[in-house]
Amino acid sequence: MKTAAVVLQAPQSLGLSQLQLDAPGEADVIVDIDYSGISTGTEKLLWSGRMPAFPGMGYPLVPGYESVGRVVAAGPLARHRVGDAVFVPGARCFGPVRGLFGGAAARLVVADERVYDIDPALGESAVLLALAATAYHAVSGGGTRSPIVAPDLIIGHGVLGRLLARLTVAAGLPPPTVWEREALRHDGAHGYAVLHPDADPRRDYRAIYDVSGDARILDAAIARLVKGGEVVLAGFYAEPLSFNFAPAFMREAQIRAAAEWQRPDMLAVKQLVEEGRLDLGDLITHRERAEHASDAYRTAFSDSACLKMVLDWRSCQ
Repeated sequence: MKTAAVVLQAPQSLGLSQLQLDAPGEADVIVDIDYSGISTGTEKLLWSGRMPAFPGMGYPLVPGYESVGRVVAAGPLARHRVGDAVFVPGARCFGPVRGLFGGAAARLVVADERVYDIDPALGESAVLLALAATAYHAVSGGGTRSPIVAPDLIIGHGVLGRLLARLTVAAGLPPPTVWEREALRHDGAHGYAVLHPDADPRRDYRAIYDVSGDARILDAAIARLVKGGEVVLAGFYAEPLSFNFAPAFMREAQIRAAAEWQRPDMLAVKQLVEEGRLDLGDLITHRERAEHASDAYRTAFSDSACLKMVLDWRSCQ
């Protein structure tokens, strides 16, 4: 059994290839993928060759952790059944080709326990569930910290920043301020303000969430904190982070790194979406057929007007 898949042979060398799939086990499902999203954070680092040391890192590899499709076969121990619409957060089913994260393919073999039921009516917008779960995990602290302070400042108005802001508003909390330097990304706010950092005079933020991925951000963020405030690092950073100690000392600043989402986070955001409390609309700006994957990835990584690029795999099946 073979599949078309996006393969990064080496940094900045990406294209569509035919790969042999591993044989499914009794607790596996086979999923035909309809859509997959392109991450401008971790996948851009993989593409550029700037990804820090990470489990499973190496080339060639299949990227992608935002895939949605339909179950076409299920082992006898699988919970899902043929025809179920599911979200797949990646797979490792390509033999010697690494799956990091392994979701950008027309067909996947994946453990049944790793996939999530979704409402088929979500269509391509279901690829955004991973980023929504990432935002939820950052705000909730993964259930390991209490109390958690929701963001009153978010740095970055990409998809993750927008989802963080929407989650905050959906929770009935005061709308956060969002910083964004790119004028093209100031539009699209849902009940909150988007400012250039230079236009914001405030220096009393309690919780600043950075989703920009800018390794130089800490000094700028710490300077805007109230005493005892927290900076949450919710992006992904290729370079080491550092900060000047004296301003942090005077503010007794706290710094927290938010890790990747877990199953409870995904279940929580799925419920919010299904209940209509979290809107995933207006976040996908670009679409491309999977056959044009090389062009699609370059656009996703270079065009500031591209919030989220989605690959359509249906013509590859």
